[in-house]
Amino acid sequence: MDAKRQVTQQSYKRALIGALREKTMAYEATRESLNARPIPGWYEDGKFGIFIHWGLFAVPAYASGMAKISDTLAQNYWNSIPQTPYTEWYANAIKVKGTPSAENHRVFWQDMPYENFRDYFNEGLAQWDPDAWAKLFEESGARYVVFVTKHHDGYCLWPSDVANPSQTGWTSQRDIVGELAAAVRARGLKFGVYYSGGIDWTFYTRPLRTLGDFIGAVPDGDYPAYADAQMRELIARYKPSVLWNDISWPDDRKSQFALFAHYYNAIPDGVVNDRWQPAGKFTARLRRSAIARFLFDLVAWASIKIKGAPDGVMPMEQPHSDFRTPEYTSFKTIAKKKWESTRGMSHSFGFNRMDTDKSYDSAEKLIHDFVDAVSKNGNVLLNVGPRGLDAQIPPEQVSRLRAIGAWMAQNGDGLYGTRCWDCAEGSATCANGEKIALRFTAKPHEIFVFFLDTPKPGTPYKLATDATAGFPQLSRITHLQSGAVINFTQSPDGLSLSITDPLPPSPAHGFRLEQAGG
Repeated sequence: MDAKRQVTQQSYKRALIGALREKTMAYEATRESLNARPIPGWYEDGKFGIFIHWGLFAVPAYASGMAKISDTLAQNYWNSIPQTPYTEWYANAIKVKGTPSAENHRVFWQDMPYENFRDYFNEGLAQWDPDAWAKLFEESGARYVVFVTKHHDGYCLWPSDVANPSQTGWTSQRDIVGELAAAVRARGLKFGVYYSGGIDWTFYTRPLRTLGDFIGAVPDGDYPAYADAQMRELIARYKPSVLWNDISWPDDRKSQFALFAHYYNAIPDGVVNDRWQPAGKFTARLRRSAIARFLFDLVAWASIKIKGAPDGVMPMEQPHSDFRTPEYTSFKTIAKKKWESTRGMSHSFGFNRMDTDKSYDSAEKLIHDFVDAVSKNGNVLLNVGPRGLDAQIPPEQVSRLRAIGAWMAQNGDGLYGTRCWDCAEGSATCANGEKIALRFTAKPHEIFVFFLDTPKPGTPYKLATDATAGFPQLSRITHLQSGAVINFTQSPDGLSLSITDPLPPSPAHGFRLEQAGG
């Protein structure tokens, strides 16, 4: 048997065995027990999910004009946190006088309390149609949805029975989470929940300006028990297939593992992300000591001045997680551990009313990033930021989701249910020397190659990979979109494809390479 086929078939066999074990195994609150659990097949196969950042922050819908968090760190480190491009951080930004958000809040909202945005948000809920959202997500080609149930402002989008000791009644009376979960599942999609476990500004009210402030802002006192109780409430009520925590976890590793075991035993198909770094002595020191924060910030500022700010966010690896979550960045090569690229369509997750169509990445770029992630063992969790005043998804976001869905309807077979091939990248070169970038995925007996541009007809393209991987003996090549059979030649020198008829313009063209004897 061909070695490549054997490797691919073995990966599917392991997945099948893992699924059988998953149905029978009870998990204990230990690293060994949790790590013995395989990733559910639906998550490996689904590839594409929708993230939803929606809440009171979507009413003012404003942030600084910075394009990236890295820009704020590099250009104004000592006041960087209130000037990030993330509109969902508005409640903190308006506490810092002189920032763009604070000025916006003074001019447009007369410095009213942030809590008053709840009235505007509730009025907008009268126009909300969760079924329409779910229909759009299905049409986009997404296989799962992760909904922000509580962001850093602490406001809960479900009628929680867990009382917030710091801010009474800080929860929606309408079960927004439950309504969306029902609508999403009615469309055959998996439903997951996001929870801001590491940050809650109702428990920690001091303005955050720097990384030291931010890292030290994990609340203590009543908060760890509150967060744990709310997580368990979300699990019991909504049975989420994804438990997506953000920033960190306010309690120790023992508490965290107990929650994981409880979740896995309650939700057999559940997955957890990697943003669970437990609070410890270092966090406590930053929380309690202005001197410690200053020294930390001095080192961080000096490092950024010398090395530059990192492009995007790469959370620390944890003793247990089902997948990693690079934010506005990705892995550059095939990663051994499953990962999920999380990002907005523009520079923010929450809706920014200052955005225009040019503020958003094109559908072509979003598709290229998606194909690239899948080729390297990743999923993509693409964010939608609805408006707060009328509960509608902005047209710029809708058009991109529909474009992705139309493309996926024709090319999705080369992505859904696939695994990594021997290499992720390559290039196709035609006779005049022009090159088109390639990405590869695989299924048993099949390799899929994606041209990240439209190849020209009438000229052969020689395919090369970025590694020593060679192509197995092939029996047929077909174009995914049209089903047309593609002429090819295969020799010790490599593989060449000849496109006979013109192909329609497309962000990417997928081809199915069938292995001989498969």
